Amino acid sequence: MARPLVLNEDRLFPLEPSARALARELYGTVAKLPIISPHGHTDPAWFAQNQPFGNAAELLLQPDHYLTRMLYSQGVPLEALGVKGTPADPREAWRIFAQHYPLFRGTPSRMWMDWVLAEVFGIDVRLDAETADAAYDRITEALATPAFAPRALFERFNIEVIATTESPLDTLDHHAAIRQSGWQGRVITAYRPDPVVDPEFEGFADNLRLLVELTGEDCGSWQGYLAAHRKRRAFFKGMGATSTDHGHPTAQSADLAAHEAESLFDRVKDGNASPQDAEIFRAQMLTEMARMSVEDGLVMQLHPGSFRNHNAALFARFGRDVGADIPLRTDYVHALKPLLDRFGNAAEFSLILFTLDESTYARELAPLAGHYPCLKLGPAWWFHDSPEGMRRFRRMVTETAGFYNTVGFNDDTRAFLSIPARHDVARRIDCGFLAELVMEHRLDEDEAFELAQDLAYNLAKKAYRL
Repeated sequence: MARPLVLNEDRLFPLEPSARALARELYGTVAKLPIISPHGHTDPAWFAQNQPFGNAAELLLQPDHYLTRMLYSQGVPLEALGVKGTPADPREAWRIFAQHYPLFRGTPSRMWMDWVLAEVFGIDVRLDAETADAAYDRITEALATPAFAPRALFERFNIEVIATTESPLDTLDHHAAIRQSGWQGRVITAYRPDPVVDPEFEGFADNLRLLVELTGEDCGSWQGYLAAHRKRRAFFKGMGATSTDHGHPTAQSADLAAHEAESLFDRVKDGNASPQDAEIFRAQMLTEMARMSVEDGLVMQLHPGSFRNHNAALFARFGRDVGADIPLRTDYVHALKPLLDRFGNAAEFSLILFTLDESTYARELAPLAGHYPCLKLGPAWWFHDSPEGMRRFRRMVTETAGFYNTVGFNDDTRAFLSIPARHDVARRIDCGFLAELVMEHRLDEDEAFELAQDLAYNLAKKAYRL
């Protein structure tokens, strides 16, 4: 017998009655605020073409590696789910997902998916093997209607701006099409140079050749290579970009002498770089990107500390981003010092730091951001954009860095419909945290209401210069 799907109005609020009542009141002032999504891994083609999403599996399951990694961990082959375009019957993939839905009990994925099912599609019974087909049909039929086209959903979710993430080699044709369409939805890009700054990125030599074709610069020389980056950054900025994004394995930066940088680049471009050379080159490029950010005003984001594509067999079969990115211990204090020595006090420079290493929150990140004018902390990313992860972040950084050295919420998702669900979770958690501070007489109530607005909306807009 189908079991009801009910979203409790007080979910995620504190247990203590007076704190819960205040959290509920705070949340009521921010629940409907516009969404600022400065790091959404969404496909700009959705908004450029505005074509209907195909079916429930294609939209909700296959692009969401939070879901597929859990299923894979329990023995479900990714091929059976249709991941990365592998041939699979979408209804059968959805049935497999529904059958295994109990795997997600207690996880943020369960909260997000339940929100989507209930709030977006009006489904009032829990997803399981028995209800799978009915849910699939209801979702897929809805997706064929104009109300569920990408632009309509964008507007329904009250998204003020979303920043997709593109390689320097992307021509941004979809972003151009959005601009030319006359639609008022704000979809901007962000400059993600990893394919042409990481010598260990697959196809690096070919990527450099494409960079030459796009820019007309001589990427056989160090100065020509840097000029190519400046040219692409200017193009991205002209297409609306306000930020860059860097997914380096570590936070290591470097400040080499000009002749050392040139010699290192020669080894890199000729394919003669050792693993140590590759790390030093990435480190130097972080500093070069910081220099360019001082020049052009693009906000810099750093997402280090992930052993990407850890499962070699899956990487060989499916490529990147199938849920096998694993957190690593990450040093920031020593690693960032060369960069901060050069630009840490520059008024024009802004660097937002993220981490997958929670042990660094209180020990490294909060003291750094609580001192350097250029630094801000991004609270939620990958494994930590969860209720407990958000609480740990606030509790570990607020005493040292305060609220205003953080940047609100960063949804970081490839699953479009989970964006409002994730923001709802973040707003509830922050309101609960603020309510507890008021109850402990560490914060006045009027300040809590101001902070609720800032955390939900104002800080992200300001930090990303939106």
